[in-house]
Amino acid sequence: MQAIGRQPQRAPDGVPLHYERHRPESTTLYRLVQQHAASFIAHTEASTGSELPRFIKDEFDAFLECGILAHGFLRLHCGQCGHDKLLAFSCKRRGFCPSCGARRMSQTAAHLVDHVIPHVPVRQWVLSLPIPLRVLLAAQPELVTSVLQVVQRVLTRHLLDSAQLEADEGHGGAVTLIQRFGSAANLNIHLHGLLLDGVYRCGADGVPQFVEVGSPTDDELHALLQAIITRLMKLLTRRGVLVEDMGQTYLAQADEDGEEARTLRPLQAAAITYRIAFGPRAGQKVLTLRVAMPRETAARQPLCADIDGFSLHAAVRVEANDRKRLEQLCRYITRPALSDERVQLNDAGQVELELKTPWRDGTTHLVMSPLEFMQRLAALVPRPRLHLIRFHGVLAPNAKLRALVVPQGPQGTDVQEQATETSGASEREAETVQDQSRPHRISWARLLKRVFDIDMQHCPNCGGGELKIIAAILERPVIEKILTHLGLDPQPPPRVRTRQAGQD
Repeated sequence: MQAIGRQPQRAPDGVPLHYERHRPESTTLYRLVQQHAASFIAHTEASTGSELPRFIKDEFDAFLECGILAHGFLRLHCGQCGHDKLLAFSCKRRGFCPSCGARRMSQTAAHLVDHVIPHVPVRQWVLSLPIPLRVLLAAQPELVTSVLQVVQRVLTRHLLDSAQLEADEGHGGAVTLIQRFGSAANLNIHLHGLLLDGVYRCGADGVPQFVEVGSPTDDELHALLQAIITRLMKLLTRRGVLVEDMGQTYLAQADEDGEEARTLRPLQAAAITYRIAFGPRAGQKVLTLRVAMPRETAARQPLCADIDGFSLHAAVRVEANDRKRLEQLCRYITRPALSDERVQLNDAGQVELELKTPWRDGTTHLVMSPLEFMQRLAALVPRPRLHLIRFHGVLAPNAKLRALVVPQGPQGTDVQEQATETSGASEREAETVQDQSRPHRISWARLLKRVFDIDMQHCPNCGGGELKIIAAILERPVIEKILTHLGLDPQPPPRVRTRQAGQD
């Protein structure tokens, strides 16, 4: 497990760095979407005779407006020296935007550590699924809830047995993230569960006490995976999505009616199997680039079971007092699918997507045309209102014991630091800091300071003044006037709007 995101950096004198806009229009990823998104949508709809789902078109449109000052911004002002700073609005989408994905990663990790996960040992359980089930869950995401219930029941039962407690005597807790991508930005639906490494037992006074359990053995892990597989097969068979015939199990014939089935499902299936969905190379594998030496076959990983395409991994454990490593783990499982640095164009105009870790055969990059890359991006976009983080057991929102076990926010000096950092905020925000009776989202300014050591509140011009938000600039004439006055380009980067392309 590796920490995700930039490491804290400081100026030579040790002073925290000041925030600088990341300028998405200068990145290769932005230029690719800017130049090829409309063509991809038009080509896909022409090939299938059906319209691409609206939420995917909206994702491309929103990404092209993310971080662009010409589409609106916050105006921050230093009362001491009069310096103004502009903060562009973000798209806040969950598909492939690296900036918003990194922000959500850091914000979610801080929230989980400060307000959700108790100060007890935590173990990460990772369940990978065979390709047919990935295709099934991509096409029918409503099934994910039932799959999660099966997995949680099996693992909770194991923890209760390890603690020598009956089902009504103990309570487990978990946070599960539904991760939709693999290391190559492929569509790979799998589950990352942060389970409390033990259970809570209520004493005579009603106060829950945590009972820690030991690590599972390899035999226990294999038995747990077998139990999960058996129950999942029964569940999906009852739901009618799996069919048993002569001792073999198959996916039931999918309903191909509707525009979404003719456009989105081929994109998803191709992204799962590293293939091309549409175009002259439809059905072919994505090309690879090998510049690294093949790795020797590694020894079998500890606490990892593999059965018929299923995989269950439980080797990562975080101790109760190691909150820093816990936050790193939370950031790892909530990381975005892409980073700007991994997407480049070669001399032939093809997209080279760098792998975070070379494959065993020495592959370091995937190579594809811009339109084929757009197919990969479209497949990564989740449906609206699809919850990717779930809470179970004592950590569930309505659990009776939740208020007694979850942390109530930063402790000690952290609370004082939080109050100090928000001194320049509104009066309402200051009151929110002091009110620790319920969890609150950490402010973005404090989050930048906490994760990246970037100072968002103090003026970069004078160093002593505090930056305060004085206005949200949304109206086009005002935007143009301010940007022109500051010598910045008042016009957004030129592009063909995807909504218009879809209507042509």
